[in-house]
Amino acid sequence: MIDVVIAGGGPNGLMLACELALAGMRPVVLERLTEPGHERRANGLVGEVVRLMDRRGLYERLTGTPGAPEPVPGFVFGAFPLPLADLDHHLYTLAVPQRRIEAVLAERAAELGVDIRRGHEVTGLVQDEDAVTVEIGGREPVRARFLVGADGGHSVVRKLTGIGFPGVTSDDSVAYSGDVTVPPELIGPGGELVVPGFGVIPPFQHLRTDRGLITWAPFPDRDPMVSTTEWGPPAEGEATLDALRASAARVLGADLPLGPPSGEGPHLLRRLFGGNTRIAERYRDRRVFLLGDAAHVHSAIGGPGLNLGLQDAVNLGWKLAAAVRGEVDVLDTYESERRPVAQRVAMHTQAQSLLIRPGGDVTAFRELFAELLSLGGTRQHIADLMAGSDIRYDMGAAGERVGWFAPDLPGLRELTRGGRALLLDPAGTLDAGPWRKSVDVVEAPGLETAYLLRPDCFIAWTGEGGDGLHDALTRWFGPGTD
Repeated sequence: MIDVVIAGGGPNGLMLACELALAGMRPVVLERLTEPGHERRANGLVGEVVRLMDRRGLYERLTGTPGAPEPVPGFVFGAFPLPLADLDHHLYTLAVPQRRIEAVLAERAAELGVDIRRGHEVTGLVQDEDAVTVEIGGREPVRARFLVGADGGHSVVRKLTGIGFPGVTSDDSVAYSGDVTVPPELIGPGGELVVPGFGVIPPFQHLRTDRGLITWAPFPDRDPMVSTTEWGPPAEGEATLDALRASAARVLGADLPLGPPSGEGPHLLRRLFGGNTRIAERYRDRRVFLLGDAAHVHSAIGGPGLNLGLQDAVNLGWKLAAAVRGEVDVLDTYESERRPVAQRVAMHTQAQSLLIRPGGDVTAFRELFAELLSLGGTRQHIADLMAGSDIRYDMGAAGERVGWFAPDLPGLRELTRGGRALLLDPAGTLDAGPWRKSVDVVEAPGLETAYLLRPDCFIAWTGEGGDGLHDALTRWFGPGTD
């Protein structure tokens, strides 16, 4: 019998497969498409997920350069610049297109022996007490102990389980995005776009006007991208360069000379109407789980979507592995820990979507919000929110450090590559005892206190002695075996 079947071979499904393989499982990925898609989607990662990818040895693969990630000096929120250089924060960015992320994860999954079956579309499922029978169009069904739906916002797995997907749909906006060229004399020394009759559009930031929103993204290794958003009656016509050019002119109140992209494609040119903010009523139906967009969809503003799904995968992977091995069942904590995070992402993306709308009332609110952003405490709060570094799980244990994503402790980058739980012991006196198969004990004389880290790098226990350690080990890794 298969340990875990994953429906969906995008970045989230592949990340989960890698995590399961690190834990010794034999996952099978069923992907409907016969080859990787060429559609341009996310343009990178934002927040703590960047450090998480680094701790799995994937950051350097994605960047192609050595070294750990560094916090960025600034970001954006609701079309406001968010200066961060004066703050102690964990907002990291990784500007890598989703296609590259998916390719690196597929490569890593292959190294770990993951079975990826393309051209396999899930069409049905039947659960019993011991397993899930997964029906596949035109092929023999397979049986697995667990099934995970990582098959996107229109998830077939979610629909087959009857899990509701409540939320809010907006249908009063239209967004254009396209790869373009612009006259080189319009590009300033800092990458800004200088538009005659309007002024400066800063790079990689949302710029709001009284008529709409525009984004200028001068990528270093490919043609730049221009995106616009307008509100009002749905626009007629097709997603054409002329339509994008006309939309930019309406937003700016000035003509922006946009030319077709250069070089070989595929090139991006699309139009999207409205948007959705939805969170699944539950993340689990007995032996079936939802992951990524199958569990939550929201505005892409601020770039949180792929970050959320990848962290879902790392949270769920080790818990599924522990359940398959019969060590401990903590699977219900997947929803109790990750669903509130999705709710916070939905909250701040909806708030940003309101801040970028046109209109005098929004302009007045933005004036007040700009005053609030001049305060360091406000910027710190928003930086933590956007990074996800304000997330604290309920570990059922005392201690102000418990439940947080582990800081950059000495040697942690290398120690976490294998996806194992770690007991970092500065005094060399602690023993994992019957949990030695699940937890690696590492002497860490440079630390002031001991740490027990779950495989997802969240702190399950900390202390100078052993008080409470065995309780934490039992809760997260079961009674242990000699």
